Amino acid sequence: MNLHEYQARALLRAAGIPTPDGDVAGSPAEVETIATRLGKPVVVKAQVHAGGRGKAGGVKIAGTPAEAREVASRILGMTIKGLVVQRVLVVPAEDIASESYVGLIMDRETQRPVFMVSAAGGVDIEEVAATTPEKIVRLAVDPRYRRLGLAKRLLERVIAASAAAGAASATLEVRQSNEAGRALYEGLGFRVEGVRPGYYQDPREDALILWKRNL
Repeated sequence: MNLHEYQARALLRAAGIPTPDGDVAGSPAEVETIATRLGKPVVVKAQVHAGGRGKAGGVKIAGTPAEAREVASRILGMTIKGLVVQRVLVVPAEDIASESYVGLIMDRETQRPVFMVSAAGGVDIEEVAATTPEKIVRLAVDPRYRRLGLAKRLLERVIAASAAAGAASATLEVRQSNEAGRALYEGLGFRVEGVRPGYYQDPREDALILWKRNL
């Protein structure tokens, strides 16, 4: 899935993550209107699925709404790496004290999401990766944590439904859990009640742990 910058901002905002003010526009007149509303110098940014927008002339600072309109008239319709710019993002211009790079990519080798962080990043992150890769810190995301999030929501529903039905407790039967799984159950108020053989009667591989939570 490819997302434009303005689409990614909308998703972050919907998830409660603060993002700078701004809006997307498809014409110079719309850009002028947005810049007038913001009431300060703005950055007009081409929205295409390509890197290097700034170096290609697709990112410009404008000091006034009229200048923003003029800048947008040059950016809209231009071609960046074979892609025609049809929309621009208009955001407030800020004084940059320092610049860092944070990205989340899919690592095809490990088949996991990977966070990439660099104090040397920003516009030239591709060059940093090629010439000084030691300046980029990579952290692979364990996909089990996503599953644990789903499990937590399901267990919370089970607890709520059990309480609504007037049950005195909620009981789980699970096979041997890893540390993260045990922390999840304990965090929701479950405690180990006992252990019994599983369906295949193999205590080494199929033992069931009984977790109980009083309601």
